[in-house]
Amino acid sequence: MTTGFDRLEREFAYNAWANLETLKSAQAVVRLPARAGAVLAHIAAAEWLWLRRLGQSAPSLDVWPPLTPDECASQFRDLSRAWQTCLAKLGPESLATEICYTNTKGEGWSNSVADVLTHVVLHSSYHRGQIATFLRESGATPAYTDYIECVRRGHLIGHGPN
Repeated sequence: MTTGFDRLEREFAYNAWANLETLKSAQAVVRLPARAGAVLAHIAAAEWLWLRRLGQSAPSLDVWPPLTPDECASQFRDLSRAWQTCLAKLGPESLATEICYTNTKGEGWSNSVADVLTHVVLHSSYHRGQIATFLRESGATPAYTDYIECVRRGHLIGHGPN
């Protein structure tokens, strides 16, 4: 039986795979649309921001940093390891814990760790969809990053029940 925590571990493994697939499709474009590059960098920066809010060591980047695709590649590799470490430190018992933080508008909020983790995966997925649209509009073929594709291709082996 898959627990909520097992599910989150699988979702973060998927998220890491999908970020790298999106990056590869962006790097394959001769002339990357500026907005696609900006959103790609935003995904990395936002994930680091949420790691910091969860009390993890993470670089402090602007929410919309001027990263190149090659810089994003390094960020995504580091993020994959950082999320694995974070999840290992948190454990299932931490999911209901409330964290307090200030958002980028200066507003104070409190959310459960489970809700924050779910948000991170969904936020990145939302923006990968935007990147796919920008690439398609420029005549390029975006990566196929659906969750089921990740599962079909065996990228989640070793990340909980299949």
